[in-house]
Amino acid sequence: MGKHHLGEFEEIVLLTVALLGKKAYGFGIIEEIETRMNRSVSIGAMQTVLKRLEDKSYLESEFGEATTSRGGRRRRYYALTSAGIAVLEETQKLRMGLWDAVRELGFGSTS
Repeated sequence: MGKHHLGEFEEIVLLTVALLGKKAYGFGIIEEIETRMNRSVSIGAMQTVLKRLEDKSYLESEFGEATTSRGGRRRRYYALTSAGIAVLEETQKLRMGLWDAVRELGFGSTS
């Protein structure tokens, strides 16, 4: 793989950001992961991984408009970068290669 290793949770977060598109913000990402994966995610863990993915240049972020419903605070929205897309594609390729290899050994066959 390339320069950085992509952990499982990082992969899940990147895929969820891709899924949510322009609506990808911290708590929204958490809700989507919890719903789709039946996996509890703390806000602290999410903030940590979002920062790490930005540091790796896989994500970029920008603030949205301040809203009265949030007490004047702004949401930080996240988007995949070209490097983020590339690492997801490489991760998928590597995982599929492993799945293909274990299938050749009969794993998951119906015989």
